[in-house]
Amino acid sequence: MTANAVNRIACALALAAICTAPSAGAQDKARDYPTRPIRIVIGIAPGGGLDTITRVAAQRVGERLRQTAVVDNRPGAGTVLAMDLVQQATPDGYTIMCASETFLLNGVLKRVRYDVRKAFDPVVRISTQPYILVAGPTVPINTLKELIAYAKAKPGALSFGTPGIGTTIHIGWERLMSMTGTQLLHVPYKGGAPAVIDAMAGQIQLVITTTITAGAHLKSGKLKAIAMTGPKRISIYPEIPTIAESGLPGYELTNSYGFFVPAGTSKAIIDIINAATIEAMNAPETRKILAADGAEVAPPITPEEFRAKVEHDYGVMETVIRSMNLKLQ
Repeated sequence: MTANAVNRIACALALAAICTAPSAGAQDKARDYPTRPIRIVIGIAPGGGLDTITRVAAQRVGERLRQTAVVDNRPGAGTVLAMDLVQQATPDGYTIMCASETFLLNGVLKRVRYDVRKAFDPVVRISTQPYILVAGPTVPINTLKELIAYAKAKPGALSFGTPGIGTTIHIGWERLMSMTGTQLLHVPYKGGAPAVIDAMAGQIQLVITTTITAGAHLKSGKLKAIAMTGPKRISIYPEIPTIAESGLPGYELTNSYGFFVPAGTSKAIIDIINAATIEAMNAPETRKILAADGAEVAPPITPEEFRAKVEHDYGVMETVIRSMNLKLQ
C-alpha cells in the first residue's frame, strides 16, 4: 500500500470519528442540564391518579435537579392531545410526558399518526398500582356478584365512566363485560376525576379509578368499594376483595406511570432524568406518600430496560385487543 493510500485512509478514519463523536456543545448541554424549568405534560384533567402521582414526582425530582418542574394538564382525546404535544416538542429534556398504559393503547389502536415506540424515548417508570371498582352511594350494588346480576337483569341500565375511549380503564371495562356477558353504558370523560365526581352525584353509577382518587370519598361514604382490580388485596384496604376472588378468576387490571421524552433526546439527559427520578421516588418520604394512597414506587429500571418493557407490553396489548375484536375510534 502506498504512503498516499495510507494517508487517505487515516484521514477518512479521523473524519468518521469526528462525525460520530458527540459534539462538545451537546456534551456541555447535558452536563449543565437543567438550566431552566422543566414541563411535565399529562393527558388528563387535574385531580386524577396520574395527576396526583405526577405532581408528587415533579416536586421531588425538581428538588434533586435543583430546578422547577411544572405539571401541564392537557386533557382530551383519550390523552392523544398530550401525546401529540410532546411528540412535536424539541427533544432537549425540557418537555417530558408522564403517561400510563393508555399511551401504548393509543398506539395499538392507531389513534395517533405515528408509531409510539419510535416517537418517544422511554426514560423511567415511576409507580405501580391496582385500580378499584367503586359505585355511587345510592346504587343498589355492594358486590361484584350483585353488579353482574343487576346488569344481566337490566341490560344498559348501569353506566360507567372512564377517562376516555380507548384508555386502559375503558379496555378494562370492555373486558369485564366480555367475561361476564353483561352490557353497561359507557360514558367517556376527559379524565378520571370528573367521572368520580359524577358517580358521587348520581349522574353515572360505576367507576374504575385509582385508590388515590377514590380514597377520601370512600372514607366519607360518598363512594362505596366493590372490588380491587389487581392480583391481590392491598394493605391500605385489606377488607376489599379482588375481582378475581369475587367470582371472576383471570381478571386483572393494573396500572403504572412512567416518564417519556420526544425521540432523539440526548441519552446523557435521559440518564440524568432517570437517575434523579429513581432517587426521588425511592426516598422514604415519597414511598410513604404513595403507600398512603395504595400505590407503590416502581422498581428501579434503566432506560434500556424500560424500552424493552414497552416493546413487550405493546405486543401483549396487540394480542389482547385482537382477541377481544374491539374496534375503538
